[in-house]
Amino acid sequence: MIATFYPSKARGNISAPPSKSMAHRLLICAGLSRGESLVQNVALSDDIAATLECLRALGADIEISSSDVHISGADREMPMPVADLACRDSGSTLRFLIPVCLLSSRKTILRGTEQLLTRPLGVYEDICRKQGLTFVKTDGSLTVQGPLSGGDFVVAADVSSQFISGLLFALPLLDRESCIRLIPPIESRPYIDMTMQALRIFGVDVSWSAYDTLSIPGGQFYRSACVRVEGDYSAAACFHALNLLGGEVTVDGLDPNSIQGDRSYDVFFEQLKQGAPVIDISDCPDLGPVLMTVAAACHGATLIGTRRLRYKESDRVQAMQEELGKFGADVETKENSVRVRACPLHAPDRLRDGHNDHRIVMALSVLASRFGGSISGAETVRKSLPDFFDLLRLLGIDVATGGI
Repeated sequence: MIATFYPSKARGNISAPPSKSMAHRLLICAGLSRGESLVQNVALSDDIAATLECLRALGADIEISSSDVHISGADREMPMPVADLACRDSGSTLRFLIPVCLLSSRKTILRGTEQLLTRPLGVYEDICRKQGLTFVKTDGSLTVQGPLSGGDFVVAADVSSQFISGLLFALPLLDRESCIRLIPPIESRPYIDMTMQALRIFGVDVSWSAYDTLSIPGGQFYRSACVRVEGDYSAAACFHALNLLGGEVTVDGLDPNSIQGDRSYDVFFEQLKQGAPVIDISDCPDLGPVLMTVAAACHGATLIGTRRLRYKESDRVQAMQEELGKFGADVETKENSVRVRACPLHAPDRLRDGHNDHRIVMALSVLASRFGGSISGAETVRKSLPDFFDLLRLLGIDVATGGI
C-alpha cells in the first residue's frame, strides 16, 4: 500500500491508542492463568493477533468482543501433541513465548517471517545448550523442547530486554527458585519493569534483589484478573511530534504515572525545540525513528545507544539515514550513535520506502505531513497501529492510502 501525503497542518485531539507492549504482557499472563481473565482496551494489531493465535495453540480459550479479550488460561498439565505457533513477524511474541514453550517436554514449533527468524535468539540458544534442551532453527521455524529447569541464569542485558521478560513469564511456574543475573549495561530496563508490573497484576511475585539481579521464587501460579491496557506513549510520540512542525495536537488517555520508557519523549522533544541535544535512547529504542525525524525538522541532535536499532523489523539506523536523506537531511551513523545535522529540508523527489517497518512508516509520515510525497509499504502500520492513518485524518492531515 502507498500512503500519499499533501502538505497539511495537524490540529485536534485524539485518545492514545492502547499500549502494544503492555497488551502482549497482560495477554500472556492471562493465557497462563487459572480461571478466566478479562483484558480490556486491546487494539487487534498484527502483532497482538499473533500473540493471541499462539496462546490458542498452547491451549488457551479466547473470545474477543470489540476491544475486550476474555481468556481462559491454558492447562500446562494437559497432554497435548506437538504445538505449532504462528508468530508472524512479532519479535515480542516469539521471544516472550519461547521460555513458556520450554516449560513442557512436548515439542513446539514456532514459525515466523524470514526477517523475524534472523533476529538474535542466542540467549535462549545458550540456555538450551547448557540444559541439554532442543533448540533447532531453520529458515522459517524454530523447534524447541523442554522441560526447562530453574536455577541461576546469566543473561547479557544489552541485546534485548525481551529475553529477560520471556524468562520472567516462565520461571515462576517451576518448582525451584531461580535467579537472573544481568550482564551490564542494562538497556531497556523500563520494559523489564513493565513485565514485572504485569506479573504482579496476575499474582506472580518477582523482584530486583540487586541492581543487576532478579529473584524469582518457584512454585507460583498465575491468578485470573480483570485489567485495562493503558495508553501507548510510543504511538503518542508520533502524534505529538506533529506539534514541532506547527501542529496543535493533544493526546488524551496517557497514564502520567506510567513506567513506559517511551514516556520520556516529551522531555526529548523539549530539548530538540531548544537546540541540538545528545539523547541516550538505551531505555527507549522505539523512539529512535521519530526522534531522528524531529531532529531533522528542528536543530539536529545526536542519539546514542542506537546499536540495537539495527536488529529490529528493519535496520532502523540505515533505513532512517536513507529516507531522511530524501528530504535533504544530513545523517551520520556510527556503531552506537546517530548524528542528525541541522540543514534545510525539502519535499522529496523520490518515493520513500517504509522498509517493511511500522515505526519507519510512522516516523516518515510526520515529515510527509509537512512536505508531502508518498511512502511505499505503508500497510505495515497494521503491525502495531492499524488505524494510524485514520487518526492522522482526524487531526486534519491530508493523506490518501491505496495501491500497491
